[in-house]
Amino acid sequence: MRADRLVSLVLLLRQHGRLSAAALARELEVSTRTVLRDIEALSTAGVPVYAERGRHGGFALLPGFRSELTGLNPDEALALLVAGSRRGAQVFGLGSALASAMLKVVDALPESYRDTAAGAAGRLLIDPKTDLLSRRLVAEEVPDAIVAEVLRAVFAGHKLRIHYAAVDQTPKWRTVDPIGLVTVRDCGYLLATRSGADRTYRLSRVLAAEELAEPAQRPDRVDLDRAWQERSTRFRTGGDQVPVLVRMDPARREDLVGTALAVLTEETDAEGRLRLEVTFQDPRHAEWALWQLSTNAEALAPQWLRTSLRDRAAAVAARYGVSS
Repeated sequence: MRADRLVSLVLLLRQHGRLSAAALARELEVSTRTVLRDIEALSTAGVPVYAERGRHGGFALLPGFRSELTGLNPDEALALLVAGSRRGAQVFGLGSALASAMLKVVDALPESYRDTAAGAAGRLLIDPKTDLLSRRLVAEEVPDAIVAEVLRAVFAGHKLRIHYAAVDQTPKWRTVDPIGLVTVRDCGYLLATRSGADRTYRLSRVLAAEELAEPAQRPDRVDLDRAWQERSTRFRTGGDQVPVLVRMDPARREDLVGTALAVLTEETDAEGRLRLEVTFQDPRHAEWALWQLSTNAEALAPQWLRTSLRDRAAAVAARYGVSS
């Protein structure tokens, strides 16, 4: 761990030229005392780092010093820098490792390409924290200790014991065979099997985790993308979901499809309106989704949904009616 930190320290000095002990401590997420010990270790190892005193002083490397790193071409470095801007690493507790890796990517470039690649990556924003309507996209928080334990079991191929809080159920301990991890819109999921059956666990609902010594029962190779698609399909089409027939303005189609679990059928009627059969997770989900579309959509079936939306509209109209 210290070796990685020493490499990161050298790379920071190479890129910034001069940094104070306090600035290095912030970047490396350690104490100032640790930074001073690391500087001493680098000097002892022959790395030409020196201190500049004064108001604008700090630590720096002798000009021309370059660490031994494998070079990358500009396109490869740009691809890694852009991938590194995504927040999946934060979901799985790999943020500090990602930051260190990005430093190495930039440093590995020939000097003539370094500024070009870093500048190009800065012109691409992936997964911002808010959308165009200023709605904040909040990532789920998972304790680092839990993420670390899950990662160890996934990478080592060991069984995993988790204390899991399923929706509307008392938390229970489960022993699972981990297959892989998936991040979707800043939510992390553990794909696993339990007693041979496929299971998907939301990381934010894992209250505790323990890697076991016993090997997991899982295939040597896995296509996570395919596995996720299959489980997503089963989720959208199974269980006690609510089917709804909707007639709507085509301009609002994406608003409906974005909230529904699945689109079962779709056609355009003689008046140019869309008729879709979609499914929702439960009655409350269905009512909420149709209410958001106001008069741009009409629920044709089931009747209980039509009645519920009518009563809700009548209550709103009464609230805002003209008072005597």
